[in-house]
Amino acid sequence: MANITAQLVKELREKTGAGMMDCKKALVQTDGDIDAAIDFLREKGLSSAAKKADRIAAEGTTYILENGNDAIILEVNAETDFVSKNDKFQVLVASLAEQLLAAKPATVEAALEIANAEGVKVVDQISTAIATIGEKITLRRFEVKTKTDADAFGSYLHMGGRIGVLVTLEGSTDASAAKDVAMHIAAINPTYVSRDEVSAEEVERERKVLTEQALNEGKPENIVAKMVEGRLGKYFEDVCLLDQTFVKNSDQKVRDFVASTGGSVNGFVRYAVGEGIEKREDNFAEEVMSQVKGN
Repeated sequence: MANITAQLVKELREKTGAGMMDCKKALVQTDGDIDAAIDFLREKGLSSAAKKADRIAAEGTTYILENGNDAIILEVNAETDFVSKNDKFQVLVASLAEQLLAAKPATVEAALEIANAEGVKVVDQISTAIATIGEKITLRRFEVKTKTDADAFGSYLHMGGRIGVLVTLEGSTDASAAKDVAMHIAAINPTYVSRDEVSAEEVERERKVLTEQALNEGKPENIVAKMVEGRLGKYFEDVCLLDQTFVKNSDQKVRDFVASTGGSVNGFVRYAVGEGIEKREDNFAEEVMSQVKGN
C-alpha cells in the first residue's frame, strides 16, 4: 500500500478543490495514483469545487443561534437565492453555527480549521456541500456574543434570513423587548448605539458639511451655527439607535423604550445578505438560451 502523505493529499486537493478527507479517501482507493484519484473524485462528483472558486456568491442567508449566555450570528453565501432555500444548504448553515458557537474562533480563517465530531474540518464540510449542491458556498462572517443571566439577547431574522440582527440588552431579562429592538435595527439600520460611539472626527466632518450647506443656502452667518447644531441633531437621529424614533411607537425614542425595560443596549450586530459584495449582472434570458443551445 502506498504511503499517502499530507503533501500528496494537499496536491490532489489543489487540483480538484475537493475536501481534504475526500482527497485522502481517493488516494487510498487508488493506491496513491494521483491521476486515478482525480478520476475517482470526478466520478463521485467531488472535484467541482475548484471550478466554482471564481464565481460570485452574493446570495445566501444570515442565521442566529442562541445557547444559554452565548449566541452567534453568521452569514453564509451562495450564488443564487434558490440554493439559499435548499434544505441541504440550511442544514449546513445550522451545523456551522453550532460548531462555531461551541469553539468560538476569533476569525473566519480559524473557523475554517475547526473539525466536527467526525474530524472533518469546516473548510472540507463546505467543499463537500459545494460538490453536492453545485454552487460556490462561503462562510463570509460571524460574531459571537456573550451575556450574563441578568441580560437578554434579542434576535430577529427578516425575510427568512435576508437580514439578521442580534442585540444584547444589558441589565434586563426582557427577551421580548430585546427582540423588538432587533426588529427596529433591521428596519432602520442604525450605525451606532449612541452618540458616544461617533468619533469626534466624524462629527466635525459632518459639522463642516452642514455649515457649507447652510452658507450656500444664503443663510446669515450669525444664525448658521445654531442651524448646524439643529441639523447635527438630525444626523445623530439617522445614525444612532438610541436617538431614533421607535418603529413600534412613533411617540417614543428607542432610548425611552429601552429605559422602560430597566436595561441598556450593550451592542448589536446587523448583517444584510450580500451587502458590500459586487454582484454580477447577468442577463437571465441569455443565460438560459446559452444553456439550451449548449444542450
